[in-house]
Amino acid sequence: MIPSCDPAAEAVFRRVRADNALEVTVERLMCAIRLGVVPAGGRFPAERDLSSRLGVSRVTLREAIQHLRRRGHVESRRGRGGGTFVAEPPPRPTPDEARRGLGGTGAALDDLLAFRRTLETGAVVRLAETGLTADQHDLLDRRVGVAAGAGPADYRRCDTVFHITLAQLTGSERTTAAVTEARMRINQLMDVAPLTEDALAASDGEHRRIVRAVRARDPEAARLALGGHLAGVERRLRELLG
Repeated sequence: MIPSCDPAAEAVFRRVRADNALEVTVERLMCAIRLGVVPAGGRFPAERDLSSRLGVSRVTLREAIQHLRRRGHVESRRGRGGGTFVAEPPPRPTPDEARRGLGGTGAALDDLLAFRRTLETGAVVRLAETGLTADQHDLLDRRVGVAAGAGPADYRRCDTVFHITLAQLTGSERTTAAVTEARMRINQLMDVAPLTEDALAASDGEHRRIVRAVRARDPEAARLALGGHLAGVERRLRELLG
């Protein structure tokens, strides 16, 4: 079961619009897989719970799951302990495969990176301007701590949770949804490059600088800290895919 307090799960498993429910449900389930909300080998929430959280009928949910099953992303198991499970991940994609996947979305790499930077910069500047409660600061500190304790296999999910939490603390559901979608696209591309211990340590330090700037109510320091954090990823992706 996915914890209800997981911000990535909350962002992914929010209610679906009724006008294109099947298409959006498929996308949300894929988002849960790509963000690591439900990891490889992990089980999705029970059908009744998931359909309630998404606000779709169980018929629509079953159709969406069947769509992902045909594409090899999930598998269904019967009996005790059964349910819908994420298939084991394929080998790490090559740069050519990542470029083709990005091209299939109709987005250019520079456009996607600029979109993400604009969204996330706006979020941290907003938080530094408005300030946070003591409980909210404690939450950010916990997110940083969890990421710092994660190994390469789980780091990307924990990093994603940190960034989505920043968006959620703005109080804007639209911002949270947009950051979640952008992060899903970025994660697909980042899978090309393996994580190293040095990269994880650098990322942890950058997370702390972002939180310190927000805590100090310094929008310019928050902007610079977030920009420095994103710059390394942007540079690496351009080297690999540009």
